[in-house]
Amino acid sequence: MADTAILAEVTGSIATVGYGLAAIGPAIGVGIVVGKTIEGVARQPELAGRLQVLMYIGIAFTEALAFIGIATGFIFGF
Repeated sequence: MADTAILAEVTGSIATVGYGLAAIGPAIGVGIVVGKTIEGVARQPELAGRLQVLMYIGIAFTEALAFIGIATGFIFGF
């Protein structure tokens, strides 16, 4: 037997793990954006339409981070 032991072996592309970690940020961001929009509508219901538009713009910018994460995985890993 060898003096060293293998505790774990990682096979496959590490880019997959990287994208999984990169997807956490946008998920948290979307949750915050939607939560704050709901809070704003609860405080001032007459601004619901305008807040909804701003929420969709915020979600679009936040999801752009997920697209950058998957593009990075394709560029560097796959």
